[in-house]
Amino acid sequence: MTTNATRNVTADDDKNDLRIYIQDARDALVWKLDGLSEYDLRRPLTPTGTNLLGLVKHVTGAEALYLGETFGRPFPEPTPLWFIGTDEPNGDLWARADESTEEILGRYRRVWAHSDATIEALPLDAIGELPFGDRPKQTLHRVLVHLIAETHRHAGHADLVRELIDGAVGQRSDGANMAPGEPSWWQTHHDRVEQAARRAGGLA
Repeated sequence: MTTNATRNVTADDDKNDLRIYIQDARDALVWKLDGLSEYDLRRPLTPTGTNLLGLVKHVTGAEALYLGETFGRPFPEPTPLWFIGTDEPNGDLWARADESTEEILGRYRRVWAHSDATIEALPLDAIGELPFGDRPKQTLHRVLVHLIAETHRHAGHADLVRELIDGAVGQRSDGANMAPGEPSWWQTHHDRVEQAARRAGGLA
């Protein structure tokens, strides 16, 4: 009998692993928007304006570019990225008042369906060409690794923004990947971390 430890790993196995991790990142980012008001979805929570809907807009454009145009399969809807066009700097990192949440989330889901079709259609060693950079020719494998890293990075931004809004935490909505603890436990933990920081900094 061939076991998981001894079987040969195929390109299809590798592709499936990458597909799982990019979808996990997408799902983690999207759930951070659940149950919030239109204001909270859009409000800037850092000095540079980081906000939840803007993060979704940004990764939508990134996926459309990297898994669409790069491989000759352009996504058929506008998805501007400020760093490759003439749009305003950071124009894809915030939501205008006339852009609905349904519109932004719907476009993201359509983009990832388009991306998944690219992943399905092409081998991992397929070569695409980015419209910028000093290494424009990239394999599908490298592009997927890049997008997984980028989407998880922005999901991490969303983690912090959502916690600042209403205290919701965790990679998934059930919070199963967080240490167990009631609000009072977390307050005690917070205070302990603060005290350690103050002692290390000579402030206590």
